[in-house]
Order: sequence, then C-alpha cells, then structure tokens
Amino acid sequence: MAGSFYNHELRAIGQALEAQGISTFELKAHVGRYEVSGAPEKPESLIAALRDWRRNGWRRGPRTVTYTARDIDILEKKGQARRAANGQLPDFYNVSNILRTVGAYLDVKNARLLEIQKRPLTLTLMYQTMGGRPFVEDRTIASFYKTFIELHSRRARPTTL
Repeated sequence: MAGSFYNHELRAIGQALEAQGISTFELKAHVGRYEVSGAPEKPESLIAALRDWRRNGWRRGPRTVTYTARDIDILEKKGQARRAANGQLPDFYNVSNILRTVGAYLDVKNARLLEIQKRPLTLTLMYQTMGGRPFVEDRTIASFYKTFIELHSRRARPTTL
C-alpha cells in the first residue's frame, strides 16, 4: 500500500492471524489490500480444540482472508486495547511481532512489499525497491531478531521535549 507503514499494518494482520491460530501462511500485497492464505494449526489438547471451536466453529483447513485499509484500522484499534505498556520485551516469535519486524525492515529499505511466505522457521520475502528492482530473500525468522531488538529499543526510549 503506497505510503504505508508496513510495521503497523503487518502487526495488525499478525494479531488477526494469531487469533485464528494461523502461523504458516502466504501473504500477498495488492493495491489497497492484503490477501492471506493459511490454515489454523491443529489444537494441542481437547481444551484448546474446544476453545478453537467456540471461537471459530468447525471451520478447519485452509482459508483466504482479505484485509483492506479499513479492516487494518479496526484491527489496529482492537490490538491497541489489548496491548499493555509494561515495558517488557514482547515474544519475538509471535506472528504479530515477526510481521511487525519484517514490516519495519521493509520500511527502512523504503521497499514495496509483494509477498511473504511464512513457514515454521523460515520466511520468503518478496519486495520491490524504489528503483523497481525486485528482490527475493529466503531467511530464517531468527535472522530478524536483531532488527526486532533495535525496533523495540527505539520504542522503549522516552521522548524528550
């Protein structure tokens, strides 16, 4: 999305995916919307299965969801209400934090996101630079940890007047 801040948009989408139990997926960026295809993980216990059923009904298997700018604004407001400002370092391996970090990485590069393919330990990132040159990066999720720490330390610093 032109002129967007991917770190905020992708975090909001990540929070929605976490709520659905989706951690491996394919995300495609289109003009004015994101399209995400993935399947919820299988619950690890009977209680988790019942909780999942209560939240999502019997819908299992792959699904595709589209997020518009309006959807992302709504997700962002819901996410702000749940986030605590306790100063603790959040869990890097949550989908929302991974996507926020990747978004910040793209923002620094001033790149346009094309696609993210997220797997359990790795992701493939496809983007285009301002000059129009396409890039594909296959990386471990852990390789973004330094970016995550830098992002969090910038947010944690108090602002001075």
